[in-house]
Amino acid sequence: MEPGRRGAAALLALLCVACALRAGRAQYERYSFRSFPRDELMPLESAYRHALDKYSGEHWAESVGYLEISLRLHRLLRLFGGLLRRAHCLKRCKQGLPAFRQSQPSREVLADFQRREPYKFLQFAYFKANNLPKAIAAAHTFLLKHPDDEMMKRNMAYYKSLPGAEDYIKDLETKSYESLFIRAVRAYNGENWRTSITDMELALPDFFKAFYECLAACEGSREIKDFKDFYLSIADHYVEVLECKIQCEENLTPVIGGYPVEKFVATMYHYLQFAYYKLNDLKNAAPCAVSYLLFDQNDKVMQQNLVYYQYHRDTWGLSDEHFQPRPEAVQFFNVTTLQKELYDFAKENIMDDDEGEVVEYVDDLLELEETS
Repeated sequence: MEPGRRGAAALLALLCVACALRAGRAQYERYSFRSFPRDELMPLESAYRHALDKYSGEHWAESVGYLEISLRLHRLLRLFGGLLRRAHCLKRCKQGLPAFRQSQPSREVLADFQRREPYKFLQFAYFKANNLPKAIAAAHTFLLKHPDDEMMKRNMAYYKSLPGAEDYIKDLETKSYESLFIRAVRAYNGENWRTSITDMELALPDFFKAFYECLAACEGSREIKDFKDFYLSIADHYVEVLECKIQCEENLTPVIGGYPVEKFVATMYHYLQFAYYKLNDLKNAAPCAVSYLLFDQNDKVMQQNLVYYQYHRDTWGLSDEHFQPRPEAVQFFNVTTLQKELYDFAKENIMDDDEGEVVEYVDDLLELEETS
């Protein structure tokens, strides 16, 4: 078997392992599949392109309307991705709910929404439509993903010079786990350990839910741009999927004070282990410490904490099971690690293969055959 084909086959085998490891309040959340207004149902890509056309034509009110619709459709699409994991209901859902019958957007359009590009246009359209409160919120939402964007920083500096502007500075795409995390950290800083634990223990599963929904949304149809060996073609598709999946963790990491929270999942376990320790609950503190070390094995402070817990294990009635990482931490670590390994493997062995480009016209095909 050729190197490219062997690499593709190996990637497919590794993907089977990845499948075995996987587990089965924003601005625009008020609609569901059943209640989404019929007059707003359209392909996401069409709504977004139409909004940008209206924007280019300086039709600000229409641009605002279609940008808002596109954001609602994008939210609906994320929910759709999670629901499709129950594949047996797909046919029935498509027949019964119009929201399921819209064509899928391109990966490029989805990437725009992931980068919050619509808010760049939305803030200016709101400004031109004299809706300053929403313009301020849209500018702030965009800046959280693009803190170095000079034009938007100048816009925000202007907005902040206006009276009462601070009241409208909010993240329109904030996730519930972000709010829970911020509340937990505030309680932690105030030494309200029980409150901090309660909110952080809610933030963890909420983040994991968003993470696995993001992974599911990365899977879907693919536009075929070249003709390749079967294994290479399948592998290419999964390389695209992997490129999307390895960005999920980064894209879902909260940005607080203009900076993303470093090692977000590990950080939550760090807060938890110390809060549990302060309550003398070492049976919960120790697993959090071990979970943290999954993501940062060389952290000296946490290593010392674990030595302390081991030393006092008899005093606190700790057994070997208390020195195992929590199951959800192990699953997240395994999934993210394997995805990175698969992607690195693909880059090394499969990507940049130029076998067989698509030929669009018969003349091109004949010319290609004559020269080969």
